[in-house]
Amino acid sequence: MLPSPKKRDSEPFEQAPDLSITADDHVHLHAAGYNESPKEGLINGMARFRSAPLDFFREVSLYVSGTGWRSYDEIVGQPIFYSGFSEKMKSRVLSSPILVSKIRELADKRVEVELRDGLLGNGDAVGQKDRATKRRVQIEESLVEVADTWTDNMICKMESKSFIRGAYYLATQLLTRAYHQGVHVSSEEVLRLRKVAEEAAKKKQSIVFLPCHRSHVDYVSLQIICYRLGLGLPTVVAGDNLNFPVVGSFLQHAGAMWIRRSFGNDQLYSTLVQAYIDTLLANGFNFECFVEGGRSRTGKLLPPKFGILSYILDSVASGRVEDTIICPVSTQYDKVIEVDSYISELLGQPKPKENLMDFLSSSSVLSLKLGRVDVRFHEPWSLRGFINAQRERFSRLPKQLNEKEERTRILRTMGYRVLSEINDVSVVMPTALVGTVLLTLRGRGVGKSELVRRVEWLSERVRAQGGRVAHFANLPTVVVVERALEVLGPGLVGLVRGLPEDTYYAVDRFQLSFYRNMTIHLFISEALVSVAMNMKVKLGGGPESERITYEELLDQTLFLSQLFRTEFIFPTEGLEVNLAKTIDVLEGENVISIERDTPEGPISPPSLGSSAPPPTTVRSLSLSPTERETGRENYDFYCFLIWPFIEAAWLGAVSLAMLVPPTTHTADTPWLDFKKFQERAQLFGKTLYHQGDLSYFEAVNKETLKNALQRFEEEKIIIVSKSRDARVPPRIRLSEEWMPRRDVKSGGIEVEGSRWWGFAEKISASRREGKNRRDGGTVKNRVLRLADLVGESLWVDAEEAGVGGKGKRRKSLGGAAKL
Repeated sequence: MLPSPKKRDSEPFEQAPDLSITADDHVHLHAAGYNESPKEGLINGMARFRSAPLDFFREVSLYVSGTGWRSYDEIVGQPIFYSGFSEKMKSRVLSSPILVSKIRELADKRVEVELRDGLLGNGDAVGQKDRATKRRVQIEESLVEVADTWTDNMICKMESKSFIRGAYYLATQLLTRAYHQGVHVSSEEVLRLRKVAEEAAKKKQSIVFLPCHRSHVDYVSLQIICYRLGLGLPTVVAGDNLNFPVVGSFLQHAGAMWIRRSFGNDQLYSTLVQAYIDTLLANGFNFECFVEGGRSRTGKLLPPKFGILSYILDSVASGRVEDTIICPVSTQYDKVIEVDSYISELLGQPKPKENLMDFLSSSSVLSLKLGRVDVRFHEPWSLRGFINAQRERFSRLPKQLNEKEERTRILRTMGYRVLSEINDVSVVMPTALVGTVLLTLRGRGVGKSELVRRVEWLSERVRAQGGRVAHFANLPTVVVVERALEVLGPGLVGLVRGLPEDTYYAVDRFQLSFYRNMTIHLFISEALVSVAMNMKVKLGGGPESERITYEELLDQTLFLSQLFRTEFIFPTEGLEVNLAKTIDVLEGENVISIERDTPEGPISPPSLGSSAPPPTTVRSLSLSPTERETGRENYDFYCFLIWPFIEAAWLGAVSLAMLVPPTTHTADTPWLDFKKFQERAQLFGKTLYHQGDLSYFEAVNKETLKNALQRFEEEKIIIVSKSRDARVPPRIRLSEEWMPRRDVKSGGIEVEGSRWWGFAEKISASRREGKNRRDGGTVKNRVLRLADLVGESLWVDAEEAGVGGKGKRRKSLGGAAKL
């Protein structure tokens, strides 16, 4: 379904001032942003030993002695950072009823197996019972020892105030060196959060922070903010890949909780994690985990990962924890430190082993040119209240859900609600504005005056969509743009000198797309409708030949919104309602003209929640005369936002040609190695790009291709088989009903009447027109011939490895939508 457009306000959205905390321990409110004074940020730059040795030693002494707020003594929340904290927490976890019960259950099951296999002897019943009892005690003691070791390795160890003072000082030194304009928060949000924290502390309830995840700096910045504002530091869920010598211990004593990247079927370990989370939440300790799981490599939000979320939900839903406060958090950056490595990974290079020391010591951390960090807190809400509201809603359904179905629905609704609220409070940074403008203009480059004009236009559009733009204070837009260009640097944005006007161009479009993707969620409705119209617009020939009927628009928009349902966050409103609203918005912006049966009145969509069809007065749509006169700049803006994703989906679809067995293949069932197929699909895409048949190099990125293949699997276009044996790689094949035939003589794929090729062509209808795409027949033959060439090695490997036979189909997480 299409996302619902945000409410447009006639006046620009007025943001609360940012919060400035200065060295004199006073809190100031001000119109924050790119101010001249470095003292206006939440975290100030600190004295450097070389430039000001006396000030440096003075600052260090203040932290050592714990002067003022640095003491971290009067915090809002439960007591932390005292000697014996870890042992007390460990004792609570090991005595947790669910852990004790699970240990007994596992011991009983093991004794039953040993009795059945005769491992406890075959003597008299009394003797066998005694041996079983003794054996059960031994197993329980052994499991308790294992749980004890795992708990010690897992839990955070908030033991020392002196340590956390030093850790805060070190982290702030590093952060202010990297982000020289500091960390900014909204005064209104922080005051609200502190009030909620005070109420939660009285009730001994936890605040669960659920941030988005784009950088390792995410958890550093949130910990620093909580420390500086006197809130209890949250326990942060972290993968044990970061738990290496020295650094791992440091992070664990600063609040990190280490968990495995995968739990498998280890019942004891999963119960231990649940017991620890229960203990934290039941005793009012704050908690933090990333709702997306891993870091986003593309700049936009990833679909929610439900692992740790399910443990949080179960703690409250089961009644073991009375209530918990959920607080979605958005963290935005002028520039993300790790983007270089993200691009390498997206292009198929193996992900290097996490090494925080390399991250902290990288030259980019000390570059002093990364701008600022903006952290925004959504209004917190009660998890118990949310669960009760969902159960009340489910109770009114005609068909009652069983307990498992109800829990799954609540969990998914919770995950997507958090993502939606993160988007709601996210701030669009100047670098994102500049990056978006540069990637949504036709031509090689743009003059400075035009760049400034389009940044101002985009800022207004963001606010009109209900979004937030980072405060600019009273600085003119030209200064803000100059600072954004300075942060992005010549590696991303180039400058052509010696011309009558400074002209800028995108140097690294792939990396710049990371910043563009930070804005796409605001305009996804308009973007989908625009590229759906493009199936007619790109034909050319004048207004009448480019006109699209409402039925054609509805069909293509439905297709695209279903295609991208795992790429973007969609609300629950019906497609017709959201489409009608979006058309109304585009008409109001004078981007499109609408032909109606009756000329008067705007489109009036049905009321929210109504399943009634859209108004029948809309017959057709086309670009407005004004939009044509201005060079289609606003229409093109919406198309350029989503065209790279259209290209990636088309690439994924045509890559399936490599799954069609060649006439020389002899195996009964055409299974191929899934990982190798993904690698060849990326190589296929790179070749198409360099030969002119793919417009965007970023379309070959691994994450977007993976999402496309996931959708194809949900639609039963492909079948992916996974073995329980980890040594056996996953396999992939085309479903029989989607498998095209090959010509017996030529060996080429016959696309006429092919369901698969019709699917690829429907995606292609909304693609950007390229220089090599006017002759569809030539493109088709060239692309299919190249697919056979690139995929040839897959079938050679399959023959040599003897890959074949039937595989167990991987279960889909969601129901199949009909594309």
